[in-house]
Amino acid sequence: MDGVLIVNKPAGMTSHDVVARVRRITGEKSVGHLGTLDPMATGVLPLVLGRFTRLAQFYNEADKRYQGAIRFGWATDTYDAEGARNGAEQPVNFTLDDLRAAASRFAGQIEQLPPPFSAKKIAGIPAYRLARKGQPVELKPKQVEVKELEICSWDGQCAQFKAWVSSGTYLRSLAHDLGRKLGAGAHLAELQRTAVREFTIDEAHSLEELERVSSMSDNRYYVNSFDELFLHPRLVLPEFPAVTASPESAAKIRHGGAVNLPEFSKASIVRVFAGQRELLAIARRVAGTLFQPKVVLQG
Repeated sequence: MDGVLIVNKPAGMTSHDVVARVRRITGEKSVGHLGTLDPMATGVLPLVLGRFTRLAQFYNEADKRYQGAIRFGWATDTYDAEGARNGAEQPVNFTLDDLRAAASRFAGQIEQLPPPFSAKKIAGIPAYRLARKGQPVELKPKQVEVKELEICSWDGQCAQFKAWVSSGTYLRSLAHDLGRKLGAGAHLAELQRTAVREFTIDEAHSLEELERVSSMSDNRYYVNSFDELFLHPRLVLPEFPAVTASPESAAKIRHGGAVNLPEFSKASIVRVFAGQRELLAIARRVAGTLFQPKVVLQG
């Protein structure tokens, strides 16, 4: 079972929980995700199954889009609503204009300190394990890019927002730092991921939908139904040009052999298909019109 499956992750599950459940539902052992979501967060969790797990390397730096809510008045030790409150509630007396002006200061390339309750490792140990034991957590700031941080509404306590950020950006840290900037304390109250690069919430399926497909008794219909839930292969990695290989070239590519693709002499990387749906390989130009498969998906 090879393909990309977009899951709408529910709140209360870790990304690993979703992967384990999809393994059970589909019977496919090789399942991986393309970007962790915190347990409290919902939304787009792209999964790669079977031989498509080999494509994960192309998504290490994938941009992500979110929408959510920031609650002002107090900070928490986890920087979100699941953590313990840090100190007494603070007065919130700023306006929507004040909030938007403060948020604008986080646009662009910024140095961000990850939350103490995070998977970032300190001497090989995840920071959250140290934080749970009350041990000091000394994380180093990391440069990230906030391409968009829009404050959509403000009711005097909670701000609804939309964000477009680079890989590795913590929305929990953004909420926490925005609260510090405004002197009122803040934490992330709600979060939904709406996109991971080309994968969007409109293409996402619930785990209940996957369970319904798996419960179909007709095995032939069951396989076809799952195939319809996978993202069309032509929609994967759209930044690379697509070429349909001739039967002779396809045979060489399936065995890892280099082939000439003259119509893409200027492209550095291409997606090679056999027909409309069968993604054979991701190939890299090595010289002139000669392309060598970098990742073979259909051997």
